[in-house]
Amino acid sequence: MPAHLQHVNLRTPTAAQSNRRWLILPITVLLAALTWIVFGQTLHHDFVNYDDQRYVYENPRITAGLSAKAIVWAFTHVHSENWHPLTTISHMLDCQLYGLRPGGHHGTNALLHATGAILLFLALLQMTGTLWRSAFVAAVFAVHPLHVESVAWIAERKDVLSGVFFMLTLLAYARYARRPSFGRYMAVVLLFACGLMSKPMLVTLPFVLLLLDYWPLNRIAGLAASAQKAPIAKSTIIKLVLEKIPLIVLSVGSSVVTFLAQQPAIGGTEELSVSSRVGNALVSYIAYIWQMLWPARLALFYPHPENRLPVWQIVAAVIALIGFSVIAVVVRRTRPYVLVGWLWYLGMLVPVIGILQVGWQARADRYSYLPQIGLSVLIAWGVTDLTSKWRHQRKVLEVSATAVIIALTWRAWLQTTYWRNSETLWAHTLAVTHNNDVAENNLGIVLLQQGRVDEAIPRFERAIQIRSQNAPAHDNLAKAFLRKGQLADAMVESRKLLEIQPENLEVRNVLGTVLIQQGLIGEAIEQWQETLRRDPNNGNAKSNLAWVFATCPEESLRDGNRAVQLAEQAFQLSGGKNAIVLRTLAAAYAESGRFTDAVEAARRGAELANQQGNSGLAAELESSIALYQSGGALRDPSLTTSHGSR
Repeated sequence: MPAHLQHVNLRTPTAAQSNRRWLILPITVLLAALTWIVFGQTLHHDFVNYDDQRYVYENPRITAGLSAKAIVWAFTHVHSENWHPLTTISHMLDCQLYGLRPGGHHGTNALLHATGAILLFLALLQMTGTLWRSAFVAAVFAVHPLHVESVAWIAERKDVLSGVFFMLTLLAYARYARRPSFGRYMAVVLLFACGLMSKPMLVTLPFVLLLLDYWPLNRIAGLAASAQKAPIAKSTIIKLVLEKIPLIVLSVGSSVVTFLAQQPAIGGTEELSVSSRVGNALVSYIAYIWQMLWPARLALFYPHPENRLPVWQIVAAVIALIGFSVIAVVVRRTRPYVLVGWLWYLGMLVPVIGILQVGWQARADRYSYLPQIGLSVLIAWGVTDLTSKWRHQRKVLEVSATAVIIALTWRAWLQTTYWRNSETLWAHTLAVTHNNDVAENNLGIVLLQQGRVDEAIPRFERAIQIRSQNAPAHDNLAKAFLRKGQLADAMVESRKLLEIQPENLEVRNVLGTVLIQQGLIGEAIEQWQETLRRDPNNGNAKSNLAWVFATCPEESLRDGNRAVQLAEQAFQLSGGKNAIVLRTLAAAYAESGRFTDAVEAARRGAELANQQGNSGLAAELESSIALYQSGGALRDPSLTTSHGSR
């Protein structure tokens, strides 16, 4: 903390304000109750099939629970293309407490969101000294339908957790601004760092603190006056900027780490033109405002318009943004909250507005979680000022504010019901959006998992029709065709997927299996050899090749020694815990004439298969033992599968 920043006497509560202190506790209880009314239902909701699997239920690092080793891993590894160790640890803790019962995970999200709303109320109250406007802004934050996505979606734990640290940082900063000290400043730094380790979107927080220096903390004018420099001196602003350097350094570091972590996702959308991104960003700024004022037809995924936005929409957005910015600057002396609230909104959205595109969404409700606070402040203080001369202002505002909160609570409760499970979520998304290939694909996944293959296939086909480069849809369509036994169709979709993602080694392994079942052994071998060229330690490809070299009916393709070499490598990569690899190893030993080793490998595989509950594989291995004992070898490459051997 720079030594030249002297104490600034910010606000002294009036007698009326002091008399209303008893209302603080009831208001915090009301905020918690509003949050429970909306989000209490999520305790009975399920996980959804969009990122929840990566963040929680299919991630062994997370499901293993909390431990010292797990905490070290969280701080030293990227999780789901993000470095947010505190969020990762919170998911581990939930798994430790609740296992994979989704209600507990949902409950944590709701608790964190309620805590954030209460802390926002306390921070605004401390900074502005105004009770009811602070309470109104916090209530809007608690129940606005745009925030349902951040709370009802377990994978968005990073939003609600970072929100808590955001509010704590505001409180710590207000305390520091009232009486600066090194200890108080370090509290701000520590809380901000925790926020960045929850979600890197908080990189704009130093900018927000500078806005708060202007209003309501009034530090810029206060410091200038204390130095007998009025009007505001540039040196005063420079001092306040210099004060934020440690915070800015943290923001820059977090931005660099995030950029590196998200390279795969950024690379996937690099074909979106700069003009398309800029146009969508400008329109999205206005779309978020409209959704705040009229929160209807909200969806988990809004398809990116790419180059299809009408020019008039972009022009109208530019005019609106410039127009309101000019108004904010013009009225800044009499109504400084307008400029602060507007710049808060514009600035906090910059990291996620889409200039640097991550994913195929046009915008996302979750991105407005913290930026919307700026607009809420602008509206709350602005309406109060504009109606200041009304005869019955207080009664009108009380009734209006109550009506707004009730309406938002009802809409948020309704929006939360759509998050009951994956099927209800994606069905609703398709009902309120158009040409949504992501929703079509994810609803298809739900249907496929339920065994409704004939219903799933049209969903995947529709997704591909909307966007031919939708790799997951090609992958899922291939799996659906395999489920129906349509091997030729599955092979076609797998080849299309490889054209889009030539580095997708899992698909190469699956395609090799389909080719074997079609009798195209040579082409299958080529796919697995290409897999090993790209990843020399791919256990699936090694085991598949070993099986073919050991069991192929064509003598010219059999190679016992090569089969043993590959099978032993696959066995090592599997950690000796894969019964299918042991089946391959036994067949390879038999082809090379090592029948004693073949019998031993088959027995070990049968025991392991029985332990893992795979009675079919165990029976197959036990029957092969007699063949090996008699000096025979298998001849059936169609049994080849991808084994997940590492």
